[in-house]
Formats: sequence, structure tokens, C-alpha cells
Amino acid sequence: MEDLIKEEEIDGIVRRVLKDYDGGKNIDAINIYNNPDKAEVRDLLHHLFRIVFPGYFRDRNFKIYNPKNSVAVTIEDIFYHLNKQVTLALDFCRLRGVMTEEERKAESYRICKAFFEKLPEIRADIETDLLAAYDGDPAACCLEEIILAYPGLMAITVNRLAHELYLLKVPVIPRLMTEYAHAETGIDIHPGAKIGRYFFIDHGTGIVIGETSVIGENVKIYQGVTIGALSTRGGQKLSGKKRHPTIGDHVTIYAGASILGGDTVIGDHSVIGGNTFITSSVPPCTRVSVKNQEMEYRTNDNHRKREEVQQSEEWYYII
Repeated sequence: MEDLIKEEEIDGIVRRVLKDYDGGKNIDAINIYNNPDKAEVRDLLHHLFRIVFPGYFRDRNFKIYNPKNSVAVTIEDIFYHLNKQVTLALDFCRLRGVMTEEERKAESYRICKAFFEKLPEIRADIETDLLAAYDGDPAACCLEEIILAYPGLMAITVNRLAHELYLLKVPVIPRLMTEYAHAETGIDIHPGAKIGRYFFIDHGTGIVIGETSVIGENVKIYQGVTIGALSTRGGQKLSGKKRHPTIGDHVTIYAGASILGGDTVIGDHSVIGGNTFITSSVPPCTRVSVKNQEMEYRTNDNHRKREEVQQSEEWYYII
């Protein structure tokens, strides 16, 4: 039995695949030099983190004797590569209609300039997220640990950067940014989600926050929370419509809770207990919890014992 495929068989497979490329499918387009580059978007995020957190994510291959010059070089490099990717995205997606090459370049430059002008405001918001994480997590030993190690702060930082590009109507790139954070942290935040200051994600794995979600200030969310749409059966007809909930200020949402629907509003100062399922609005200053869950125990001698476990209103499955 031969281990290697014969050359003529390879040639036959290649001919069939190339012929299939002419089938008129949406996935057939081959334009590898004119598409936004996922790897370059990832690298852009790494460089942006050096601007957001100077000294924490710097390139250690170079010694920094003049921070001002270093920042200037980094920003110039980011601007160049972001400008290139935005120009490609404007041509690639064409949500703005057909544009000439000069129009794309001019629009891309305007977008990048507006984005960089917003960086101080973005950093100010991220500073509040850092403080919220430190104030809200007794396991945090210092601010530096949160910056370097907490997946929640990473996901929020990426979202705040991507959200600004989303507001500037940049196609594709904001989603590439947040999907990179999703892959790295297990936290899925759509770049369209509007998030207030002092936002804290604890643990974070499995969190989903949809595109039209609105989250107020001083909100804390634990792992496994879904802030999602009640139904997406309408498909593209629902595009641009409010499909995801609004979360008020000073709200805590514990592990495994699902809050769904564009008309759902969680009032200020409310607490949403673990494993709850909410599809209608909750008034301000309300505690929501699952009551009288039934647990079943099976002993080693196969005798079964049932016990009703009454949850206190403060038991929310916190890790």
C-alpha cells in the first residue's frame, strides 16, 4: 500500500477544486491582497495596548530612553497600519456604496484621525474599569495584576477600542478585534454594545453581550451571563433594531443569568441572581432569584433522598 498520493491524483483534485471556484458561490472570491488582514488587526491591538497601558505591554526588545519619542513612533506606526486596514475594509464591504480609491483613502484618514483623537477619552473609561475590578474583587492583590492577568479587563479594553471604530462606521475591523478578544478570553462582546463606566467582569468565561445592548455605569457581571436577543428568526430584517436588553446603573448580574429582549430593561440598583431567565423588565432596586430549586442526592447504597433546598436571597452561585 502506497503512503503517498500520486501526482496525477493531486492534479485531478486541483482541477476539480479550481473548477468549483467558478460556481458563483459567495465563498468563491479570491482577492487575498485586498481583504482586511486578521493577523494585522491582532497586531494593531497589541500596539494599541501599548498606548492604553504604557509600560505594561511595551516591546521589550527595545530600551526606552525617551517615552515621548517612543509613543510618537508607536502612534505613527499604528496610524499607518490602521489606515491601510480601514481603507481595505471600506472597499471590501462597500456598506457605504461604491467609492473611488481617492475617496476611500480620504475617508480612511478622517476615520483614523477621529479615532486617535478619542484615545484619551477611551483611556479615561478604561481607568474606571480598572478601578471597578480592583474595588469589586477581593482576590485582586494589586492594580498591576488586573492589567496583566484579568481577562475581563482585556475584553472590555478591546471592546472600548472597537466600539469607537464601530461608531465611525468602519466595516469588519471592529468585529475582528472583539472576536480576537473572544478567542483569548471566552468573553463575547459585540463592538456595537454601549457600555458605561466602571464596568467589571468577574471571571468572565462564557459571557455574551449582544450588539444593541446598553449597559449603564457601575455594573458588575459574572461568568456565563447572556445579555442577548429574545429571537433572531427575522434574520436581516432585524438589523439595526433594538434586540438586546438595557441594563441600568449599579446593577449586579450573577453567574449563569440570561437576560433577553430589546424591550427588557433592568432598573438601577437591581440584583439579578444566578441561573435566572429574564425576558421582561425588572423595576429599580429589585432582587431576582431562583426559588425552591429541587436537588436530588443518590447515596452509595442506591437509596435516593430528595431534599428541597431553599435559597436565601443572597445566594447567587458566586465562585
